[in-house]
Amino acid sequence: MGMVEKIEERLRSELSPTALSVVDDSEAHLGHAGYQEGGESHFILTISADSLEGKTRVAQHRAIYSAIGKDIMSRIHALGITVN
Repeated sequence: MGMVEKIEERLRSELSPTALSVVDDSEAHLGHAGYQEGGESHFILTISADSLEGKTRVAQHRAIYSAIGKDIMSRIHALGITVN
């Protein structure tokens, strides 16, 4: 299972999103800091979830990071987040 699938699985399990998109954007960062051969270092996440509504942006991001887990977050260089 790739990193995208792992992230999606955890977010679905913890936050029950109504819409979710996770894109590995690593190849766009070839030659930049944090790039890892084979990708899986830079991601773009778009999520809609009732559990995130009414929370501040900081609280939303904390909930997302917590759902993904420290083990995965420690392997990611960059995570762009959009909450709809």
